[in-house]
Amino acid sequence: MKAPIGVRKLQVRSLGRIDYATCWEAMRCYTDARGPEWPDEIWLLEHPPTYTQGQAGRAEHLLNPGDIPVIQVDRGGQVTYHGPGQLVAYLLVDLRRWGLGVRALVDAIEQSIVAVLRELGIAAGPRPGAPGVYLADGAKIAALGLRVRRGCSFHGLAFNLDLDLEPFARINPCGYAGLRVARLCDHVGRWDEGERRRVEGALVRQLATHLGYTEWRVRQGLPGAARPGGLAGD
Repeated sequence: MKAPIGVRKLQVRSLGRIDYATCWEAMRCYTDARGPEWPDEIWLLEHPPTYTQGQAGRAEHLLNPGDIPVIQVDRGGQVTYHGPGQLVAYLLVDLRRWGLGVRALVDAIEQSIVAVLRELGIAAGPRPGAPGVYLADGAKIAALGLRVRRGCSFHGLAFNLDLDLEPFARINPCGYAGLRVARLCDHVGRWDEGERRRVEGALVRQLATHLGYTEWRVRQGLPGAARPGGLAGD
């Protein structure tokens, strides 16, 4: 049964720390299997140390990856780093259902992060031609990379909370030599696990608001449909 007009439901999943390749395959499985009535989902997680090289990625932007694995992926963009202490949100959204274009989705994601930072008294904004969110001093605090298949999005955003920034020095982040990267914990007066959870909750609320969802709930773990041979009903 279709939801009543004006009701837009969202499923939020808290996945904890999850291997990049496992999560990537799960996103593709969900996107390929989903039907027109399946809920949109946001997956909240963090990855072990991993570099990902997007479809536009060039080898010269990988300066010295060392022992951190490099994975070639199907999202847009260049190379970036994922690691513990980064809040990753993957958006599995049926764009056709809402008549939503990719540019509008990118704008909603960027403005959601800007709004979270504004709540913390931190000035930030997007930059024309360079997706992501940047602090007033030009340092990048959140990266974006999306893929759309069958009219549905996957991949999403990476928001730097309290991760080790050293691995960014081994790449040209997002293909920009010398780009400075920031983390949230260095710009707030207090940082602890409680503050991290508040930021996570604020990000979900802002994403839901900017994308027009009226109802959402949080569950643990991947949906069955995100696993090969799994079922849609969880």
